[in-house]
Amino acid sequence: MLDADFFRRWMTATTALVDREAERLTALDSPIGDADHGSNLKRGFTAVAAALEEEAPATPGAVLILAGRQLISKVGGASGPLYGTLLRRTGKALGDSAEVSAGQLAEALRTGVDAVRTLGGAAPGDKTMVDALVPAVEALGDSFGAARTAAAEGAEATTPLQARKGRASYLGERSIGHQDPGATSAALLFEALKEAAGE
Repeated sequence: MLDADFFRRWMTATTALVDREAERLTALDSPIGDADHGSNLKRGFTAVAAALEEEAPATPGAVLILAGRQLISKVGGASGPLYGTLLRRTGKALGDSAEVSAGQLAEALRTGVDAVRTLGGAAPGDKTMVDALVPAVEALGDSFGAARTAAAEGAEATTPLQARKGRASYLGERSIGHQDPGATSAALLFEALKEAAGE
């Protein structure tokens, strides 16, 4: 079973990974976006880590709701609302339980991903974070490691796609050949989840 400490470890591991990969995320964002994806997410998750140190929420759901709130308030562009919605809706779906199973987390994340899809209007194949999130949540029923692999493969598979949503969609065919930065950062979330689980 996964408790609030596990979820705090997950957010802390995500913060460390985003910090490490911020320059790469911004480099990926440079040709097809605003060249600020890495710096925006780094600012957001640094705020998440600070807030969790200050407040120490008592349940898994409360950890994710707090994290989501921080991202919405601190991150500009589309990333803040999308990541904030993902974590907040996942947290709300987990409810007030002190512990949750991996299966309950997978179901709650599915609710979060559905909310992201509604907010951004994106479907798999549109070259967005959804291309990493959907396969990761599907694979989470097998293991955290399987989810991490599925997310990474989903992100890599965005490279040959033409963007149909988000800033990159304005470039049309010129978006082909670039890995989507949002899908890449979404894969980090599942890499951190695997780390938090000690896998």
